[in-house]
Amino acid sequence: MRAVRLLEWKSDPQLVEVPEPTAGPGQVVVRIGGAGACHSDIHLMRDYDLGMLPWDPPFTLGHENAGWVHELGAGVVGLELDQPVAVYGPWGCGACERCRLGLENYCEDLSSAPVPRGGGGLGLDGGMAELMLVPDARHLVPLPDGLSPVAASPYIDAGLTSYHAVRRALPKLIPGSTALVIGVGGLGHLAVQILKAVTATRVIASDVRPEALRLAIDCGADQVVAPGDDAVAEVREATGGRGADVVLDFVGLDSTMAFGAGAARILGDFSVVGIGGGSLAFSGKAVPFELSIQHPYWGSRPELVEVLNLASRRLVHAEYTAFPLDQALEVYRSVEEGRVIGRAVITPNLR
Repeated sequence: MRAVRLLEWKSDPQLVEVPEPTAGPGQVVVRIGGAGACHSDIHLMRDYDLGMLPWDPPFTLGHENAGWVHELGAGVVGLELDQPVAVYGPWGCGACERCRLGLENYCEDLSSAPVPRGGGGLGLDGGMAELMLVPDARHLVPLPDGLSPVAASPYIDAGLTSYHAVRRALPKLIPGSTALVIGVGGLGHLAVQILKAVTATRVIASDVRPEALRLAIDCGADQVVAPGDDAVAEVREATGGRGADVVLDFVGLDSTMAFGAGAARILGDFSVVGIGGGSLAFSGKAVPFELSIQHPYWGSRPELVEVLNLASRRLVHAEYTAFPLDQALEVYRSVEEGRVIGRAVITPNLR
């Protein structure tokens, strides 16, 4: 079968032929319907080298996957052949306290995980292939009615990561509050919708691209702000001088982190979700009093169930474009160059 594989660090992926996987005891093979092309894959291609992560190439890319059950290994119960499923992305040890709660994104026994801080498409073979081996059936979440594997794919990382960041800040997203979303890409455009769907907060969105600002308005943002010297002042003016109660930075550059800290309210929350490589100078003048700063990673398996429910009820809608597997390499170039609005989804089994 064909697969898009990263063969070595600091290289472009290649579309190559690989053997089809088979399911061993407790395992499941999934026929992939949709695999998201995530910008974090660009960091795998460009930013990492030998020894920088606890795993190395080669492996098949694609950590945002949904499809249909193709083969069930011995002992697997609760799933049926051809059943549509989402593949929960972070694969932990399955036994530590965090994993037992479904928080495999925060597994604390990394030595027992299949790949520390990874999973399918992150150290092990992912979903940019016709078939994907899932090493434990617990990583599969049945799709709710009305949500196809292609449409579900963006919610497995982009949707789940955004939902987790919003959900942990819910106590501060009360009526009269303001949330600032920095970066209206694959994650940010879903974060705007999730904020509007599950909270009563006012949403301000910011992005360097005019087309992304238009998307933010289409997704329900109450106001948009272009980055620049006046951006902090615009947010403070819109909030009566107080600043944003919750800031979600989906970029993570020096400039966006400085913007977020400058626009945040005293006692606010600032979640840096993007992995742009930036840093934030911490001092009494750099951040408001008691600003809580977080670096969340992905989300829990129960939260994936919840965000898929929102999608199936049409309370959120992922803006995406579908591409066949043989266009995946060009799609990654478009992602790297910032030419993708919303999400790009590779569809290995749709012709």
